[in-house]
Amino acid sequence: MIALPRWPEDELNKQRATAQEMFRQERMQEPLEQYLEAFDEQQGHVEDLLETTIDLSKLDDSALDVITNPKLIEAFRYLAGPPVSEDDLKVLSEAVLTASRLRKNPDMVRRIIEVIKVGLDRRRFPWVAENREPTEAERAAAVIASAALIATSRTSTQRRNESKEKQETLVEEALIEAQLKKIPTRKVETLNLAPAPGEFCRESYLGMRKADFIIGLYDHRVMAVECKVSNSSTNSIKRLNNDAAAKAEEWIREFGRASTVPTAVLSGVYKMKNLISAQERGLTLFWAHDIAAMIQWIQSTRTA
Repeated sequence: MIALPRWPEDELNKQRATAQEMFRQERMQEPLEQYLEAFDEQQGHVEDLLETTIDLSKLDDSALDVITNPKLIEAFRYLAGPPVSEDDLKVLSEAVLTASRLRKNPDMVRRIIEVIKVGLDRRRFPWVAENREPTEAERAAAVIASAALIATSRTSTQRRNESKEKQETLVEEALIEAQLKKIPTRKVETLNLAPAPGEFCRESYLGMRKADFIIGLYDHRVMAVECKVSNSSTNSIKRLNNDAAAKAEEWIREFGRASTVPTAVLSGVYKMKNLISAQERGLTLFWAHDIAAMIQWIQSTRTA
């Protein structure tokens, strides 16, 4: 059986530095237009929200119109400081956000409004607590600040999603180029349900945890791959250690070290100690910028 790659610290550090430099270049080259487009869109939505609610003085009266309008609900959640996520709003107000349910349940609407009113950002909207009309300068500042908050969040989320999708596409294309066969998504509760040697599937459960890819190695082991993009060394703890390495330990416990190869394909910024820790916990590491190394290792299992 071909041994798992376990990289020495100097090699990990070299690859880590390369990934960080590529991440830096990518971020510096990203166009500003993406943020500006989001800002312009959200500025219009915030202005519409203030107009609909008469500068928030009639928030109760216009509540249903606001929270059932897809263009206004996001700006509405960002009235609070800090903003309230959609999931948190549902939990805090014990409500659902579907228009049909809200129209039939005024109490639910009232609870949603109360959550936002309690958390209203008094720095952005000082006139509400003071029970007066805003000055032109206050209103303009509130619109700009709110639009910037939403646009920043929207752009960051879009950037993360695009990075992960890009990495997953890279892995899939590399596997297909290496003549592995893509098969439908499945739930692998026992290893005999896993892809056969030379096959792979995407977004499938291995036991109780989902993997981005499950690959049937040529020596009949099962390789579970997680694609991870980290935008900071602090974030790498969550992406790598708390998620991918935790899954690795669970897969090894459930299916055995001899049968499974928990793997992470990495790009972005990582702390050296987090890489070492993840590898020691049983996670095999490869890098998106050197995906050929993973393909080469997969092909090496033919000789087992």
